[in-house]
Amino acid sequence: MTRCSLALFAAAVLGCRPAQTPATSQTPAPAVATGRGIFPEYVRRVDAFPIARDSGGTFAHPFLGGLDRPRPQLADIDADGDLDLFVQEYSGRMMFFERVAASGGRPARYEWRSDRWQDLEVGEWSRFIDLDGDGDLDLLAESPFSYIRWFRNDGGPRAAAFKVGADSLRDAAGAPIFADRQNIPQVADLDCNGRLDLFLGRVEGSVARYEMEPYDAAKEPRFALVRERFEDILILGGEAAPPPGPGPSMHGANTMAVVDVDQDGDRDILWGDFFEPGLLWIRNTGTCASPSMRDTPVKFPVATPLATSGYNAPAVEDLDGDRDYDMLVGVIGGAFNPALTSRDNLYHLEQTAPGAYAVRTRRFLDGLDLGSETSAALADVDGDQDLDIIVGTKLDPDDRATAGLYLLRNSGSRAGPSFEAPRRMAVAPAYHYAPAFGDLDGDGDQDMVLGTWRDAVPWYRNEGTQAEPRFVAADSALVRLTRGSHATPALGDLDGDGDLDLLVGEASGAVNYYRNDGTPQAPRYSLVSDEWEGITGIRRSVPRPTDLDRDGDLDVVIGTEAGAPVVIRNTGSRTSPAFARDPGTIAWPAASAPAFGDLDGDGDEDIVLGNAGGGLMFLENASRRR
Repeated sequence: MTRCSLALFAAAVLGCRPAQTPATSQTPAPAVATGRGIFPEYVRRVDAFPIARDSGGTFAHPFLGGLDRPRPQLADIDADGDLDLFVQEYSGRMMFFERVAASGGRPARYEWRSDRWQDLEVGEWSRFIDLDGDGDLDLLAESPFSYIRWFRNDGGPRAAAFKVGADSLRDAAGAPIFADRQNIPQVADLDCNGRLDLFLGRVEGSVARYEMEPYDAAKEPRFALVRERFEDILILGGEAAPPPGPGPSMHGANTMAVVDVDQDGDRDILWGDFFEPGLLWIRNTGTCASPSMRDTPVKFPVATPLATSGYNAPAVEDLDGDRDYDMLVGVIGGAFNPALTSRDNLYHLEQTAPGAYAVRTRRFLDGLDLGSETSAALADVDGDQDLDIIVGTKLDPDDRATAGLYLLRNSGSRAGPSFEAPRRMAVAPAYHYAPAFGDLDGDGDQDMVLGTWRDAVPWYRNEGTQAEPRFVAADSALVRLTRGSHATPALGDLDGDGDLDLLVGEASGAVNYYRNDGTPQAPRYSLVSDEWEGITGIRRSVPRPTDLDRDGDLDVVIGTEAGAPVVIRNTGSRTSPAFARDPGTIAWPAASAPAFGDLDGDGDEDIVLGNAGGGLMFLENASRRR
């Protein structure tokens, strides 16, 4: 396929549980993931080993996992006087970053605490607000599908503990309030009468306003509808509605922040829309007691409007303590070039003068992020007796004609890894790179087989030196899938005959098994089954041979699109394998693509996990600690 046709394909490919740690100002223990069945226990470490940046220094959160559609919130959840950060990247869970004060020469910073804060099922969105007026923060979240759940905080301001207070907020007549799940609402006292208002964006581009009725602790909160089309706001195609008449209209997902943007004593609306590359400011030209929002929305910030892929979610607070508003803006991704923000998608805007904002960073959490959908491999490609990391991605954000394939060379040691900045590897252009390594020609170094979105799996022979690998195409189709696409290969001696066999996952979820009928110096692959072990009920299979139960033979762990892996256990022996599906599994993120290896040199296999977010996660094998 030509680079031109690859570029055309880009539009298609881009289209539109760890244990919980309570909120506390004390540093908690690392999050632990205890698998079922033959899975050992793992500890998630976001800062396990340093990874260098191209720009110098190292990442603050090297193994955070990447972000694709972050929805940020700022809230002082532990009542210590500073703003903590919550980020929703996946449906149903919130990541929690505690704000930690400067100490010991280290500046104030955000430290990761949990991927699934308090194990709360928050649907597609969440909002912190003191709904019952008891002085601590409660939580509103989507109750699937498209209703509003209230989590009441029964723990107080310093030690939040949430319990479902109402599975659906109701209106004055007792009917559940419908809130389009793709829209993120907001709660604020707009008219300064001491009663909270609930604002719901509609997919048609309008805003519904409800007002909370006087709260009775013996009853659930109720909200009375004030107006279904508040202030006649109608946002179409990212702009104010045109005059009535024929013509196209676009509307879509939206999010709001209700805040005094210009700090003139009344609250305005910042609107993020699927069809708006930035934010729209709907200004309150009235007063706090008598709001008026009928002026034409303007792009925000006014002097330097934000421009992303669209559908921006703002969190507006004073981040630097200078008594004016700054903001974080998460890019959920809308109608504009998704590659633009596949890795740069959590903006920090500082207000430098009244109404003037400067973008301080587009990657606020400073983690390794290579785009979207990473697939990881561990191999000693430079022959220095430690494991390097090789990462393939779905698409290169800097070159839409291909994906990215990167080498993170380990310049540390076997027991103390330290990784250099990602370096591009030269291979034929394609999408969805999925690398795997093994010595296919028996010359003592690591060769590479490389899955792509196509059905062929090419082989790249390592013709460099142990110190400086150089991969050269040896075969453009070592094997070819009988059907399907998005090949994800893995090498391993499954039958114990001394050569490397090949497993290949694919988009349908099936796993293809190719037996090596050649030799360790000259592989020759024969298809045994394109439905190995009859695996069904999953999509985007990523098989990885590994001795998970440490009995001396190879089992197979299969990453999936949904996250939770499938485990195929070898109940036979190394030379006479017999495979059976095992109940073992573990909580992993979407599009999990694992790599197994002893990265820290302690004698057991850890996991480096590629995932939908575009970064890497490190799961340390903690079974020896028990």
